[in-house]
Amino acid sequence: MEAALFLLGLQGILGALDTLYYHEFHLRLYSAVSARKELKFHAARDFLHTGIFASLAWARWAGFWAWVLIGFLTMEIIVTLWDFIEEDRSRRVPPGERSMHAIMGLVYGAFLAISLPELFHWSQLPTGIGAQGYGILS
Repeated sequence: MEAALFLLGLQGILGALDTLYYHEFHLRLYSAVSARKELKFHAARDFLHTGIFASLAWARWAGFWAWVLIGFLTMEIIVTLWDFIEEDRSRRVPPGERSMHAIMGLVYGAFLAISLPELFHWSQLPTGIGAQGYGILS
């Protein structure tokens, strides 16, 4: 799970750079009326990321709870896809931002490829949420 957490951390850094540079500094989405719906998708995804990032660093979701976590990951993917569609509807996405989104998609895909087998293993354990630490990655 350490490699998955490393990728999740990298995803967080890339997402922060994307938000700060493109959304806040370059495009100033917060002041664009046309971006309101897109910003709602960002807020929903941020809510999901908070739970995913924080819990995976310090907890093991076992049994039924592993399926809840997989559900959160699935919801995050759905919200991201809707966000992509809304971005294309509401504004012209700069090439650099589109490239950043592609890189983030690759990193997130690698995170899922590494973490899902572990989550499926956790789903076979007795139901509960247990403490789990990964050193500096946590």
